Amino acid sequence: MGRDVTERNVTERNVTEQDVVRRNVMGRNVMGRSVVMSSAMALATKPVRERWLDVDVRNAENVPSFGGAIIAANHLSFIDSMMLMYGLDRPVSFVGKAEYLDSFVTRNVFPAIGMIPVDRSGRGLATTLRECRKRLDGGELVGIFPEGTRSRTGRLQEGHSGVAHLSLVSGAPIVPVGIVGTDEALPIGERRLRRSSITINIGRMIGPRPEVGRPSMRDRLELTDEVMQSIASLSGQVRQTSARQRAAASAPLPAMATANANGVHS
Repeated sequence: MGRDVTERNVTERNVTEQDVVRRNVMGRNVMGRSVVMSSAMALATKPVRERWLDVDVRNAENVPSFGGAIIAANHLSFIDSMMLMYGLDRPVSFVGKAEYLDSFVTRNVFPAIGMIPVDRSGRGLATTLRECRKRLDGGELVGIFPEGTRSRTGRLQEGHSGVAHLSLVSGAPIVPVGIVGTDEALPIGERRLRRSSITINIGRMIGPRPEVGRPSMRDRLELTDEVMQSIASLSGQVRQTSARQRAAASAPLPAMATANANGVHS
């Protein structure tokens, strides 16, 4: 009898996890289209990737097997998101600049494989954050480059606080990732892929932390600093921090300094 109960409990737990994974795979209006398109793109680009790129994914077990999580990575090249999409065992939707959708092809392909567009001028940011939160709450992986743009110097740029904000308001953990070598495979301004070795170092999960309805600026800066430091250690990059960030982190928190959740740039 006890054995039957144990087996039933194990089965129920497994079904629950499978249901969560199924939500990850099916997605947004049942994200099936996204996964089908992503799989088709992976198959179509596989010969190129295998011939020209030697990709080494390290510590893939640090990505949770189910449930919502934020993939926070450094940004060196246009192909960074693609390397992560095809390097992880789970589907991941990436936040990308809206300018990528200017052409007919990208406007139809990128959203179909899970891209979440963001206008870097700040317009529509609240909509982007809501979409990210919706996907995290649905048990999906959401990828964000905290730097906001590709590094032209090789240094790890200052991190925006959008990743920290999403983690704090949703309770989703952050998985830091350090990408090495994509800037040599496809440097900024070039269109031809070079033979190169790429390493994707996946760090230990940060969080999850208790949900915060309206996180303070200090909370966001502290978590952002922790994430960026982890990414730097994984990528081997030297951090580039601004005077504004250092001053904000050390300044006392004013009584009314609760940040507007929609004013965070990611």
